[in-house]
Amino acid sequence: MADTKTKVMCVEDDPEIIELIRFILDRKGFEFIGAIGGREGLETMRRVKPDLVLLDLMMPEMDGWEVYKQMKADDKLKDIPVIVVTADGQPITRVLGLHIAHVDDFITKPFGPQELVRSINKVLGKSE
Repeated sequence: MADTKTKVMCVEDDPEIIELIRFILDRKGFEFIGAIGGREGLETMRRVKPDLVLLDLMMPEMDGWEVYKQMKADDKLKDIPVIVVTADGQPITRVLGLHIAHVDDFITKPFGPQELVRSINKVLGKSE
């Protein structure tokens, strides 16, 4: 197996959620990068080029949809898979994300560690 760890980045406005996801993913052997807010998220993405992005939708200043739109418009970022992780569990938001915006997966907060890891592995085409 290769020595390089899969880089998973979380763009989220709540530092506690970032630390929770860091704790879960560190234990599963992922390299974790956290960014607070959309602007910091895009800057960090351009610098570290993660293998996958976990993206919150409801953030001040720049929301997740704007981050996603800018990612898809950027040749260096457009192919990075995105899993939306949001407290907005409305069915319309899920439809918008999965079927209109074509995010790679959609997780509603609160979520369990297994649900998060299963989604990441599914999107990356890995077995658990």
